[in-house]
Amino acid sequence: MKHFPLILLLAGTGIAFAQGDVSSEFKPGQAGQAQPAPANSGGAAAPANGGGGGGTSFLGKDMPVFDPGSEIVSWDGKNWNINNNRLLEARFEKYLNSPPAVSEADEEYQKILQSIMDKLAPGRVTPKSSDEAFQLLAKASQYPDDARLCDAIANQVYSAWLARKNGDRVNAANRSLEEERKRLEWNARITAKEKALDKTIAKTGGGGNVKGAEFSGDAQAKMLEQDMEMQPIITRLAEVNALMKANQLKKEVAELQVKIEFQALIIQHFLQRRFQHVLIGTRFYRSIFSDGDSQLRVGEDAKSLFAKTTGMPPTVGTLDSTANEIIRDVRQGIDAFKFLIEKSELESATKRLAETFLIGEYLPEVRTLDREDKRKALAFVKTSNQLISAIDVKDYTLADKLVKQLSETARDFDSSKPTAAIETAKQVSAMHIAKARNAAVSGDKATLETELRSATEIWPRNPALAEVSGLIFSQADVQSRALVDFDQLLSQKNHRQIYDDKMRFIAATAMYPDKQEQLRQVLDEMQQIETAIIQAQEIEKRGDYAGAWESAEKAFRQYPDDNKLNQLRADLTTKAAEFVRALRQAEDLEKRNQPGSSLAWYLKAQSVYPSSDFAREGVQRVTKELFPDSI
Repeated sequence: MKHFPLILLLAGTGIAFAQGDVSSEFKPGQAGQAQPAPANSGGAAAPANGGGGGGTSFLGKDMPVFDPGSEIVSWDGKNWNINNNRLLEARFEKYLNSPPAVSEADEEYQKILQSIMDKLAPGRVTPKSSDEAFQLLAKASQYPDDARLCDAIANQVYSAWLARKNGDRVNAANRSLEEERKRLEWNARITAKEKALDKTIAKTGGGGNVKGAEFSGDAQAKMLEQDMEMQPIITRLAEVNALMKANQLKKEVAELQVKIEFQALIIQHFLQRRFQHVLIGTRFYRSIFSDGDSQLRVGEDAKSLFAKTTGMPPTVGTLDSTANEIIRDVRQGIDAFKFLIEKSELESATKRLAETFLIGEYLPEVRTLDREDKRKALAFVKTSNQLISAIDVKDYTLADKLVKQLSETARDFDSSKPTAAIETAKQVSAMHIAKARNAAVSGDKATLETELRSATEIWPRNPALAEVSGLIFSQADVQSRALVDFDQLLSQKNHRQIYDDKMRFIAATAMYPDKQEQLRQVLDEMQQIETAIIQAQEIEKRGDYAGAWESAEKAFRQYPDDNKLNQLRADLTTKAAEFVRALRQAEDLEKRNQPGSSLAWYLKAQSVYPSSDFAREGVQRVTKELFPDSI
């Protein structure tokens, strides 16, 4: 449907329009009076605060894009599949296991919601029906399924009514001020006329005699007195006009604040996919605010997203029509699911139910769905997930079994992709096993090892692997000779030779757990020796011959029978002769109980190679022996 991307992108990611800019014209603070009852509203909306001023966009670096063909959402440089998401899968599986909401309380709750919407329906709403709908909100909020959302709507309606009542008081105050303004204007006009008359008399009544001059002086004094009487009238008139403007602005600001809070609550319910509450909220909104202003105060990013996904500007009417369209689409999706279940087309039925659940989780059509039908979809989902897991771990025997099972239970299951993957893996593995057989016959151990490894990586649980192993190890003379050689080399402590020919002995001891354990111990020991040799060689490459010798010496003292290690140690002894000679002299004197001389040689060895562990430990031992009380 057309609005599905909007619900998916916003409800799925938890983005709220109300978190964007409230308005480019007005950003109100906290306003409105708290309703004394009902209390503990669950989900009351807070005022939407401005958030778009120069910061990072609340949608990230780019706009979310949904591709219905691939079911991929691209957002902020990341892609994710809506049908392969762990959180959505877990929520959907929980729904499939839940009982239907068909109890008496559930039915009563839905009847109350429908009654509220009917009383607020366009063309039928009256002040009385609004009051009745408001009373039903408190009753609906007592049901667990409501999550106190109706209580939140009731709080917002109550706040809007209070704002309207305060607006009536402001209008009454303005009417009183208007009467006072008219009275002041009348007084000002009368005073102005008297002043004009006095000016005329002052100009014409004098002549040149003394009496005329006195008359003119009296007129001027009277005009001055009238000016002083006029000044308070003008001042008060200005004050009255200012108060009227301030009251009007206060009324408009309060009404805009309540509108924004009400819109934020409706948007919150829309994003929570509580579309019945959206319809209740929009109808209450229209019944309270009858001025025709239904534009949503949201940020530019949210406005752009809304316009692109719905093709309409963000208004309360748009939310209402979108919610109605979603409810209709959910009903159609449930009807399609029931029909597909009857036809045993479980794959399509499960997809339709998942899509419907994603947008209409809280609608009665989804919540009252029969549990047995949901269990059929759950069985298909579990088997499908098991098939995906089997292919991921390359258990193609189980995968083949699951494909056949799904094909039998779901008539519309497309088995072409998994079957192709399974058959391809089986054929490639069979080719490697055939090459391994040929290599075993020709005695090509390297090829045998490579092909068996490749076959195992492609299909670890291939039954043919055991057969090939049986054929290879059935060559008794080769296996027996390998076991004899292993025992002989083990008795000679020639672990180096065993390590060099380890693949041969691994194959020979495959059927003998006790010899496998012996071989494992030898290989672990040789791995440590090889690590020590590599470490010593790396140190030698840096020119640190004393450090390389010491590294080899540590391994030699633990494994003195390895020829390769002995040869490396001998070569390094000549390169670090001075250090080795000092260290050995110190150890020899220490054994002969000459701690003083031993300490001197240890210190000399330490001066040659300051990082020497042997020299440092020797100094500590001899010092403790010479000065036991100082330690």
